[in-house]
Amino acid sequence: MATSALQPATPLLYLRSFAFWVGFMLLILVFVLILLLSFPLPLDRRFAITRAWSSSTLYWLRLTCGLEHHVEGTENIPQQPGIVFCKHQSTWETLVLNQWFDKQSWVVKRELLWVPVFGWGMLMMEPIALNRGAGRKAIDQLVEQGCERLEKGRWIIVFPEGTRTAPGKKGRYKIGGAILAERSGRPVVPIAHNAGEYWPRREFVKRPGVIQVRIGPPIETEGKTAQQILAEAEEWIESRMAEITILEHHQYGVSEKRA
Repeated sequence: MATSALQPATPLLYLRSFAFWVGFMLLILVFVLILLLSFPLPLDRRFAITRAWSSSTLYWLRLTCGLEHHVEGTENIPQQPGIVFCKHQSTWETLVLNQWFDKQSWVVKRELLWVPVFGWGMLMMEPIALNRGAGRKAIDQLVEQGCERLEKGRWIIVFPEGTRTAPGKKGRYKIGGAILAERSGRPVVPIAHNAGEYWPRREFVKRPGVIQVRIGPPIETEGKTAQQILAEAEEWIESRMAEITILEHHQYGVSEKRA
């Protein structure tokens, strides 16, 4: 269980958060430009560039906002690439996952590639960009491209709830990533974290503290149905979320600890 209450927003936190956002946007501009210029290079080199970007951003976040993280379970990460099922609460986890998983392909909604600057950089990393309104065709695309990238030695990063959820909330876990796991036979690595309590969705202020991250033992998928795989991943992630969530309700400035 987390042991510290969240700090309420103060003028100083607004100032520190402003400094972070300025640096964050500058880092995106600089590294996307580098990525675009690196198009003749092998994809491995581009992965190194994105890791340098995330490391720089995490350092700037710690320096300006006093926000760090503590991770348990890195020993659970298998040598052979598989499929990562990660809780999605904020932008923070999109920065940190490449610190633990090398050579990634993200499963994203196609519209993200249309975002100026950020989308251009994402396109350079060859994500699996899905039209979520395409139904079964989107799942077929995920399985086909996912298996192809797994064979090339890349991790597949999936947010099984499909969108960001507020702390203390749970979205519906979608079956697509589990179908990929069933078809490929690759393990699923579940990840829980409480980043949304410090870096909330659509909020300007970043709160100081230590984000808790838990990486679970790989879920073996051989001989299991997609529904069984998804249920195991969901149970593991949500049980860990219950342990590390600080606030029962997403109300900052109120120290309402879980029992």
